Amino acid sequence: MDDERARQLLADERSRIEQLVAARAEQDERAVEEQEGPGERGSEDLYEKELEVGLGEDLSDQLAALERAEARLAAGTYGLSVDSGRPIPDARLEALPLAERTVEEQQALGG
Repeated sequence: MDDERARQLLADERSRIEQLVAARAEQDERAVEEQEGPGERGSEDLYEKELEVGLGEDLSDQLAALERAEARLAAGTYGLSVDSGRPIPDARLEALPLAERTVEEQQALGG
């Protein structure tokens, strides 16, 4: 994959992640404004809080993966597996620009 296409894919990913982060922040603000008194919703509040924590961790993980991908692009190693150095197929990078491994390597890790 050429560097220009890689830059575009990563820029699109950054935009997507930043939009999700902004939407989540907006949702958090609304939730605080609409919050009922303590304990009035019980287990619903606990479930929602756990869900939000999970979503926040996922966005943090995606942002960290994006930053690693951008660093690999700057170093000239974007599109190469971080484990083996083998090329990651362009089709995989088109579908998953933050991919760090080949499909086979990722499957061997259980993911």
